[in-house]
Order: sequence, then C-alpha cells, then structure tokens
Amino acid sequence: MDKDKYRIIKISKEALFEFIYEKFIENQEEYLDVNALEVMNSFEIDFQNGNFIFTAHKSEDENGNITPLPKEIDLVKLMDKMEDTTSTMFTKNRYVELSLKEVIDIQER
Repeated sequence: MDKDKYRIIKISKEALFEFIYEKFIENQEEYLDVNALEVMNSFEIDFQNGNFIFTAHKSEDENGNITPLPKEIDLVKLMDKMEDTTSTMFTKNRYVELSLKEVIDIQER
C-alpha cells in the first residue's frame, strides 16, 4: 500500500450483524465445539439493543430426518431473558448447553 493512503470500510448496522452471523457460521466448530456437518443453526438479532443470539442443534434424528428448531423455542424471548454466555468470543467456555426444558424455563422468567 502506498504511503499516506488509507483503506477504509464503513458498514451499516445490518451489514455488521450479517458479518457477525457469517463469522459464527464459519467458526461454529471452534465457538460451539460442534461438527458443522451435523448441526443446524438458528439466530436472531435485536437491532435496537444490539443483541445477537446464535444456536446450534442436531440437524437429523436417528432416522436421518431433518430436525428443525422446536416451535417451543422463541429466540426473541430467549435473547431478552437470557444472560450473556460470555463477555468475549476470545475465551473458552463461550456457550452453555441447555435442554429444551431449561430453554423454556428461561423464556418464561
């Protein structure tokens, strides 16, 4: 790069969250200790408050049928009620693993 030249990127809030989501997809094996080929992801973004929630769950049952995110899980409610799982993505133990009942209990707080 030439002296006295500056390369600059400026993006919108929407583009920033898109970037974050794509990085989570790209690095989910590291962030969530999963095999990316065996999980399905869901996410939600609260643009107003600047919150982001990302989930992974087993993508197929024992018969090879696709397993969507259970209808009982409301990511908007969960994001609102759940405490942050980490203060930084640059540490171990970034995530929590919860049962469906535990997720529902958090949503109903």
